[in-house]
Amino acid sequence: MTMSTALLTDHYELTMLQAALQSGAAHRRAVFEVFARHLPGGRRYGVVAGTGRVLDELERFRFGEEELTYLREHQVVDEATLAFLADYRFSGSVYGYREGDVYFPGSPIMIVEGTFAETVVLETLTLSILNHDCAMASAASRMTNAAGNRPIIEMGSRRTHESAAVAAARAAYIAGFASTSNLMAGRVYGVPTAGTAAHAFTLLHDSERAAFEAQIASFGPETTLLVDTYDVPEAVRTAVELAGPKLGAVRIDSGDLAAAAQEVREQLDALGAFNTRILVTSDLDEYAIAALAVAPVDGYGVGTSLVTGSGVPTAALVYKLVARETATGKLEAVAKRSVGKPSRGGRKEAYRLLDDAGHIETELITTGGLVPEGGIPLLHELVRDGEVVGREPLSAARERHALAVTALPLEALHLGRGYAAVPTEFA
Repeated sequence: MTMSTALLTDHYELTMLQAALQSGAAHRRAVFEVFARHLPGGRRYGVVAGTGRVLDELERFRFGEEELTYLREHQVVDEATLAFLADYRFSGSVYGYREGDVYFPGSPIMIVEGTFAETVVLETLTLSILNHDCAMASAASRMTNAAGNRPIIEMGSRRTHESAAVAAARAAYIAGFASTSNLMAGRVYGVPTAGTAAHAFTLLHDSERAAFEAQIASFGPETTLLVDTYDVPEAVRTAVELAGPKLGAVRIDSGDLAAAAQEVREQLDALGAFNTRILVTSDLDEYAIAALAVAPVDGYGVGTSLVTGSGVPTAALVYKLVARETATGKLEAVAKRSVGKPSRGGRKEAYRLLDDAGHIETELITTGGLVPEGGIPLLHELVRDGEVVGREPLSAARERHALAVTALPLEALHLGRGYAAVPTEFA
């Protein structure tokens, strides 16, 4: 039986629903929009991720007997609302930016349309997915840009919630990470997996030599040997002696990584292991990766910083009502005027304008049907009449992100705190 996602929501979503059902407003058409007022952490751009997961979870958003019994026993809503929820099926439309694309403040990265009753209850689930995944992908993109052509493996599963680890691995792959250590991400999403051994494997054996012998016997000389359990130079000597020049890689997980990598590279070359790669791990983030740009490093492993968004664990996205049906049947714009938390009303379209060099110049958001000359439409149909129509393979999102980064202006890739690299204009 497929697990329902209906209770992955906040209490007040259902109390609003009950009151709206009683007032008669619940069945008015409504348009909700997901956007960010700013990019947290002084980031220059954000990365869309999690859209595919939203579509998957939307299909499982059903109130079965167990969910209804819980709501009834805890008196969350009345019987009339329970009857509505028992028949709940989202029948509206969803539009959004494609996964892997970039976004900026004000970008309507997802638009949900339907009756108020069927759209309001999706707020918490939608935001919990997009806020997490966009934050992870945005951090991962900064890391892959800092790494250049050097691959990064995602290895943060032990530093976060078990479900968040899978989602983070998926988001990191979209943003350019080469692989993950998380096998569930491999099984569910097809993200390539990788990994060899930890320090415990070396400590288990009677000697480092015995540990290396066992690993090479099992996986061949192309394996990656962890060389910093005891003495790095001695470990490198032993590794090359046992595996020969075909030794695949050595991993360094501690100390001054730049200095250690230089010393290990010189030692490997002196031993004839010219093709043996050097991988480094140990609390890396985009800044540490950038600092290693000139070091003889062939790849990175990133854990904690990835699954925590490198200090920015949320994308600060909100889900706001921007249009609603009036008593006369007209769809009119509505907007918050709260101090510091304003919103712009109206059902929107979004276009990207490029300069002559093919770089993103402006994000243009329209509410009056304006279609700018040369504008690239950013909103795509994801759900039609309640049926998912916009699902795509993860590889498409990964390829899209690689192209989107090449279209960013150069200042977008700066790691220092700043403002959005592309202005958002409303027309």
